Amino acid sequence: MAETNALPADTALPGWLASLPPALQPYAMLARWDRPVGIWLLWLPCVIGLGFARLRSGTGLHLLDFVWALLFLAGAIAMRGAGCTWNDITDRDIDAGVERTARRPLPAGIVTLREAYIFLGAQLAAGFLVWLLLPGDAKIVALLALPLVGLYPFMKRFTWWPQAWLGATFNWGVLVGVATAGVIGVPSVLLYLGLALWTIGYDTIYALQDREDDALVGVKSTARLFGKHAVIYSFFFYLGAAALIAAAAALQGAGRVGAVTALAFLFHAALQVGRLRGAAAERNALAVFKSNVWAGALVAAGFAVAAMLPEPRPKSIFAEQEIVGGRPDKVHLPFGLEIRKDGSVPPGETWMLSDVRRALARSGHQVPLPAPAPPDATETSPEE
Repeated sequence: MAETNALPADTALPGWLASLPPALQPYAMLARWDRPVGIWLLWLPCVIGLGFARLRSGTGLHLLDFVWALLFLAGAIAMRGAGCTWNDITDRDIDAGVERTARRPLPAGIVTLREAYIFLGAQLAAGFLVWLLLPGDAKIVALLALPLVGLYPFMKRFTWWPQAWLGATFNWGVLVGVATAGVIGVPSVLLYLGLALWTIGYDTIYALQDREDDALVGVKSTARLFGKHAVIYSFFFYLGAAALIAAAAALQGAGRVGAVTALAFLFHAALQVGRLRGAAAERNALAVFKSNVWAGALVAAGFAVAAMLPEPRPKSIFAEQEIVGGRPDKVHLPFGLEIRKDGSVPPGETWMLSDVRRALARSGHQVPLPAPAPPDATETSPEE
């Protein structure tokens, strides 16, 4: 490894990196430990899925859920670092042509390609240890995310929608969280799709920083695709995310707390868009992107509260029927009508017609009885 203390141009916390031993600093840069926003954005969907699954059980959060949350955090640190390392390995030539990333460890020669692969293997091993502790269903779901992680760095070369692939990848943890505490169903899938739209929105904002450099090196992104309308399109993705989060919460039984959670998420999105007006878009893009940690935290906290607070029973203007001494043999209806449990009718009466006649009689109206039907000539008496 080349001896140098050069820091990448896009490092966010050089002071924190400087406190590490010089031999470890380049690896911290590879794993983006200096920029923990990505760790939170990968961890929060896992926690959201955990709370979302508890909505259906109606038992609230369990003590074990906090253990799962810590385990998910360890997995997020390991797998996010592995993903960033893999991304730098595949993008080392592209990063060399972008001013913001040209001094990252690989394009700058601070770390060799072989050393980067060894570090990648170490992080995957740490993630594997976390994976071993997951329940069986969650293990299977987590494994299905590996193709998404492996192919993501190549998407920006072939499609204008790498942010959509990132949304599918970064939010897979919500399905892992649901599988850890419950069963994946339609509400869980809706929530996953909603969070994926959220990621498209915030990563489009993040990509605003690199539009010019991306155009020079041929990297595609939704920020370039949408051009001057990128910010408003991002808000549309936030709007769709809020709608799907609200729908998933309603189907899962989150009730009013779920609705308030979706509205709070949308309000936060509106604040983001307000900070990206006109020429301020590229200047504030990084800060607005980082604020999405709070957007995810709002959803996670909302589902946690909804899981702990039972939804109140709806009130009705009609009093419930009180049954004493077992089930009744008949049910009284308005206007003096009644339905008998066994469907029988007293001798000489006709169901409904006789009830109407009695109701009229109680109101003072006399209704003559119908003449009895003549006996059937074909019938024979019991004596014959």
